[in-house]
Amino acid sequence: MKEVYLRRALHALAAATLVCALALTLTVSDYYIFNRIGQFNAAFVVSQWVKKAALLLIPLAVFYKKRSCADAVKYLLPLFVAVSCFTFGTFFDITIPAGTPAQEIYNSINLFMPRWLNMTLFFAQNAFMLAICVLFFIRDGFKIKAKSFVYILPALIACMPLNIFENFFDISSISEDSFLRFKNFSVWHALAIAALAGFTLAAYYFIRNKSEHNRNAYLGAIAIVLLIQYHSKDSMVIGDGYNVYHTLLACVPLFICNIGVYMASLSVFMRRKFLYEASFFVHAAGAMSVFVYFGRDDMSNYGIFCSYSILYFTMTHALLFALCVLPTALGQYKFRWRDCVAPLIYYFIVIILASVCSALVTSASMTWHTEDGYYLSESEILLPNYAFTQINPLPFEVPPVWTLRIWNYDLNMLYILGLYAVYVAMFFAFGGLYSAIVAIRKKRLERRIYAGQPAASGEVAAADDSCDAPDDE
Repeated sequence: MKEVYLRRALHALAAATLVCALALTLTVSDYYIFNRIGQFNAAFVVSQWVKKAALLLIPLAVFYKKRSCADAVKYLLPLFVAVSCFTFGTFFDITIPAGTPAQEIYNSINLFMPRWLNMTLFFAQNAFMLAICVLFFIRDGFKIKAKSFVYILPALIACMPLNIFENFFDISSISEDSFLRFKNFSVWHALAIAALAGFTLAAYYFIRNKSEHNRNAYLGAIAIVLLIQYHSKDSMVIGDGYNVYHTLLACVPLFICNIGVYMASLSVFMRRKFLYEASFFVHAAGAMSVFVYFGRDDMSNYGIFCSYSILYFTMTHALLFALCVLPTALGQYKFRWRDCVAPLIYYFIVIILASVCSALVTSASMTWHTEDGYYLSESEILLPNYAFTQINPLPFEVPPVWTLRIWNYDLNMLYILGLYAVYVAMFFAFGGLYSAIVAIRKKRLERRIYAGQPAASGEVAAADDSCDAPDDE
């Protein structure tokens, strides 16, 4: 009975910790400190980084029963929680000056969380983390294996604040035509594609020989890291901006890959057939397609190769692609062509919803004004461009021969339907590529088995035509 109560308490505290962490990403201060270490107490900055890593270790310890993660957390985390409680300095006073009338309007959206709530969430998260550590000691005792500390460094790297490299350069001093700038079809573009392929293959070969429980735990770890890094963008958008976006309304998850973060993560947490279908057929192709062409250079601002925007984009999309395809590659879900019907309907609903919401946000921004009557100019009006429904990323225009007016904004329906058709073509092309790879793998596997060579269980399941998809229980 004691174990049941401990388990329930740990689940509740872990969930509360994650909720607080998610809410805190909606404040400018959450990530503002990491690329300004010189302006803040270095001990506090490091403590915040360690607490980010704990957001990975705690769920693995609690929900996936990883004892080594629990040991690392209970001995390491209390020290850094204590440091963060006593060295925060001006952390809660960080804001964005309204240097222009437009920024005053943007601040009215972005800086919605009052200081007292920011502080409450911060100290509540610290309290929950300490309580989790206490329960780990009660449950597991004080014994610890030295190898438990091996997990700390990978967790710190996986949850690294990606704007930390900006301490070492001033982007304004780097010319627009510099070799360091990220552009389409540059060496940095090639490296981003290599990162996508390299991470996916490395994860597959690392996980495929693990037990079912450990495979699920590693996939869960990838999902948790993806969610942590994905939500870091919320704070970055408010503070320094992400790419061309600078208001929290750009964080509404209505881009194909943004929704994919949740769908793919839920698929490995819940293991439901529809989630696997949508992740594999829709979001894997979407994540891969943006690596082929990042959009017109004049509509993007990724900075240099180690700027937050390009590091965030590359890391989250590589994690997303891997998370979408690994369950299928490992044989946990087998895609069949009849499984494409529900995802096609799902994505049609998504693109219509994204179009409507894009138009509503733009229309609303046309009505916002300061107290002295300043309205946003044409260049300052928000174009959230959810699912690319407002700005065509391709180097050719689609004439607005058929438009639909929503409030103050005209949607180019010909372009939106064409966009849907292009995405559908990509989905089927990706599915065809998968079928070809499965056929090749099956032939190779048959030869290896005939020759008496062993094969990984996941490899056998992935190539087995009789592999059943998970049920929706």
